[in-house]
Amino acid sequence: MSELATETDQVDWEALGLLRVAAVTPELTLGDVKANVKHLERAAKSLVAQGCRLLVFPELCLTGYSCADLFHQSALQEAALKGLGALALATEDLPAVLVVGLPLAHEDRLYNVAAVLCAGKVLGVVPKSFLPNSEEFYERRWFAPAVTLSADSIQIGGLRVPFGTDLVFKAIDIPGFTLGVEICEDLWSVTPPSGRLALSGATVLANPSASNEILGKAPYRRQLVGQQSARCLAAYVYASAGAGESSTDLVFSGHSLVAENGVLMDEGERFSFETRAAVADVDLPRLVHDRQRSAAFRDEPAPEGMRRVEFEMGERMAGAPTQLRRYVAKHPFVPSQAADRAAVCEEIFAIQATGLARRVRQVRPKKLVLGLSGGLDSTLAMLVALNALERAGEESSVLLTVTMPGFGTTERTRGNAEKLAEALGVELDTVLIGPAVKQHFADIGHPENQHDVTFENAQARERTQVLMDLANRYGGLVIGTGDLSESALGWCTFNGDHMSMYHVNAGVPKTLVRYLIEWCAEELHAEKAGAVLHDICATPITPELLPVGAGGELEQKTEDTIGPYELHDFFLYQLVRCGSSAKKIHALAMHAFDGVYEAALVAKWLDIFLKRFATSQFKRSSMPDGPKVGTVALSPRGDWRMPSDFAGKIADW
Repeated sequence: MSELATETDQVDWEALGLLRVAAVTPELTLGDVKANVKHLERAAKSLVAQGCRLLVFPELCLTGYSCADLFHQSALQEAALKGLGALALATEDLPAVLVVGLPLAHEDRLYNVAAVLCAGKVLGVVPKSFLPNSEEFYERRWFAPAVTLSADSIQIGGLRVPFGTDLVFKAIDIPGFTLGVEICEDLWSVTPPSGRLALSGATVLANPSASNEILGKAPYRRQLVGQQSARCLAAYVYASAGAGESSTDLVFSGHSLVAENGVLMDEGERFSFETRAAVADVDLPRLVHDRQRSAAFRDEPAPEGMRRVEFEMGERMAGAPTQLRRYVAKHPFVPSQAADRAAVCEEIFAIQATGLARRVRQVRPKKLVLGLSGGLDSTLAMLVALNALERAGEESSVLLTVTMPGFGTTERTRGNAEKLAEALGVELDTVLIGPAVKQHFADIGHPENQHDVTFENAQARERTQVLMDLANRYGGLVIGTGDLSESALGWCTFNGDHMSMYHVNAGVPKTLVRYLIEWCAEELHAEKAGAVLHDICATPITPELLPVGAGGELEQKTEDTIGPYELHDFFLYQLVRCGSSAKKIHALAMHAFDGVYEAALVAKWLDIFLKRFATSQFKRSSMPDGPKVGTVALSPRGDWRMPSDFAGKIADW
């Protein structure tokens, strides 16, 4: 990992698979093709200088969408065709693909098309399939739909160019970049062409559009673009006509969008007469990874008769900025501040509690037995258990919590466990594990002052034995308290706290555990237990297995040993959910935690995470039942299957 431990080197994001795309709404001079070529050329050169590799311009942008009956004028058609050639020539030195709209005549029909340009050439031309022809739209007055095509190529500038809706454009020098094109109304149809394009390999979908603005249409447009990008597991670049169009009966706002697999990445400023663009770096390897994971995607047969146009992009423009144009969440498991916090937390609690309630309704235990340490995980498990009993129609008295002080237990954590149980009216037993553990040390001949892994794990297993035996005594179920982050790191004692009869926190990572308890402290249990819940959140995370200091202070802090959980949760998400390499995870972490951690420290903790993740599968392979909560889960019966004797080094990937 040493090659990652730098802070000053600029990251080559494109080498890591991120492609910068732009949905551009250019300044428009309606009906003046020469002026529009200049507008497009100026915008293209400016955006390529900023590192953009794909530029999608609006529908019919060489002429303007609102030329109406002027489209039938041969002079305008010829000017548009000449303008296309002029634009191709003016941008031939740009290492980028341009998608440009124009009217194009072919065999006594006029088509609304998008031309794909690169390196001074027209790679292909895609006609519009679905022509809106109701209310404010009447495109069939001028254009023929793609279904009427009688040829698969067209003569442009003395060359035969592929022509049709069956085209995908593959960059042979940028892995994962294959482009598909549909036009405006195509997206709004019942079966958008983009579905077929995606199944033919298009990871990026371009849509030159001219969607007018009316009240309420913008949010619907966002949803439509986002949903189609999710349905196709693709990036979707939607460029719409702007305010320079005719306002005779309509207003065009230039609502341009970039989405990736359901997430809106950027959005252009609306209602501007000047050039505006939505720009984002889309993650091509992640899209490929998601497609390979998706049975719904990979089981679909590839459409027949599709044509692939291969081309070379060339090297990125020298001197282009390398700063990432993409939001990378520091805490990917924690909802954004814009989310409805109560709704999110209630949903998570409902998933966890319903899972346990179903088990309670089936087994009808006399007790739910739970070890309450005064730490984050056992606190959340207790709160979930109370909710589950309510859902199952059982009294809260069914819950039995047990605090088991050992050699490393502090007054703070023990006190918080006692205060929490009292505040919420939950039965709490105390079992001192010290004498039993010392007897065990004597039985196996282990020195009491040898504070090694045996010293620590003996306590964890003794606590689990106490809980299991109490469950047997009362006819109960042991509720597990460990979380998803600990499963990923193997930070649990095998057949100790690793084991339970139902694992309510199995799908909840540490950062989300804290988020949920903070919400409970401020909302759900604010009056009865708010103060103690806040203090639990403020207490350093620890297994409390090493003896406390002379003054009773805590000597063992988990994050001092294995690293910050916020980093480990970030690593876990990028590795399992996104399939990212170690180098890419490090680069993304440095971007997300800019100014928080030094590069060498991130590299150190990432190395620890990857090694522990690779060697801890045997614990995950035998983990108890528990509900999946988010997009990442590690149950061997569900999301994650991995050999326990894996011999490779993930850190080298």
